[in-house]
Amino acid sequence: MSSSHPDPDSSRGGAETSEPEVRPARTHFFARLSAGLSDPVLRALVTATVVSRVGRGVFLAVTVLFFTLIIGLSPAQAAVVLAVSSGCGVVASFLGGWLADRWSARRLAFGFELTGGLLLAAYAFVGDFVSALILASLSGFLDSLGHSSRSAIIARGFAPDRRVHARAVLRTVTNVAIAAGSGVAAIALVLGTAEAYRFVIAGAGLLCALGSLPLLRLTSAVDAPARRRVSSLRTETGSIDLVAAEEASAERRDWNRRSPWRDPRYLLLSVLSAVFGMQFGVAELGVPLWITEHTTAPEATFAVLLIVNTTLVVLFQVRASRGTHDVRVAGRVTMVAGWLMVAACLIYALAAGLPTWAAIAILVAGMFAHTFAEILSQAGAWGLSFELADPVRAGAYQGVFGMGFSLGALASPIVVNATALTFGFGGWAMLAGIFLAAAVGIWLIARRAARSAPASAEAPAPAPA
Repeated sequence: MSSSHPDPDSSRGGAETSEPEVRPARTHFFARLSAGLSDPVLRALVTATVVSRVGRGVFLAVTVLFFTLIIGLSPAQAAVVLAVSSGCGVVASFLGGWLADRWSARRLAFGFELTGGLLLAAYAFVGDFVSALILASLSGFLDSLGHSSRSAIIARGFAPDRRVHARAVLRTVTNVAIAAGSGVAAIALVLGTAEAYRFVIAGAGLLCALGSLPLLRLTSAVDAPARRRVSSLRTETGSIDLVAAEEASAERRDWNRRSPWRDPRYLLLSVLSAVFGMQFGVAELGVPLWITEHTTAPEATFAVLLIVNTTLVVLFQVRASRGTHDVRVAGRVTMVAGWLMVAACLIYALAAGLPTWAAIAILVAGMFAHTFAEILSQAGAWGLSFELADPVRAGAYQGVFGMGFSLGALASPIVVNATALTFGFGGWAMLAGIFLAAAVGIWLIARRAARSAPASAEAPAPAPA
């Protein structure tokens, strides 16, 4: 089981003590989780995440069927709605972080998530393609705005060695909450009536909106430091104050110099992480289509694989994320994730043409490798995205990183279809090469960053503008 205890060694029982009643290795999982939630910032984020992601899980489980069976959209129209929603999210990812560097991140996150939840509830009243497209665009835009604002909160609300832990805890509870929401969605799926679908969707949206309320408990410590403003560029006599003008100009130059768009290393990290992030597309699109079109395994096998994936993420994400705030460790775990992804792709490919029982066993083995690649790659990505960012522009940096992942999500269906689903084993080998190349690139970035860290640490810090 994973552990959220702040001390990585607390689950080991090797240290001798004269007080045998202290046995941290036997601490119950939920007790350790509660101890990890003693931080008020993490507790507020976890509460908000649990409530909102239950609603999101309900929504994700019924959306496509609602579009096609109840509203009457064609599969092509439903695909356009979902694609446009994702496209709006790409733009919003950077914008949300940019805004979080200028205004209160906690208030922005609250406003975005409250409004986004209400827009999801409004899906219950959709009746045609145009209204579905408009709502999907707005809700996708606001969801990405809220996600970037939360990333800025995490970047500023925790010490460097606790940020990745916080992301791991939030991802763990997200998986649990979405799974619970999917179970609730079964009500609409079983009843199958338009009223049931609309009732469940409206309730899911309201849950997402309620999930924004715990964010109000966050303090101003998670917000960006106020930028120093020059009140006036003129003296009492009306002439231009040259000193004040130079201060204002220096502040603008320093602010612009810290832009993530001027950081080639971070931009390359974001691109490579987006490429590796296409592994989510492999799980969501490539594996189910490979099962139905190229193997003898029943379609229900994919449900089993999803259960395996969710269970492993819940059990191991927090534990696997320990120490990845160190860029060396983050690079190494990403490299391991790359090799695991190579193994997963090749194992999936081997399932074609086998007897049913063998195909199922091979697919489950592939999902094990795939899930641990996912767990480790996420841990490494979080560590590097935080540690290689300029803390002054934390929101903008997290926004750029999130935008990269959104672009990877958009590209993944095309890439997966053009490789594995088109060329079979050869295509899976191509995918494996793509993931390995991305992992090697990220590892090299981390390695060079680690080498330059001592020199930069010894250099005197630049004077503030």
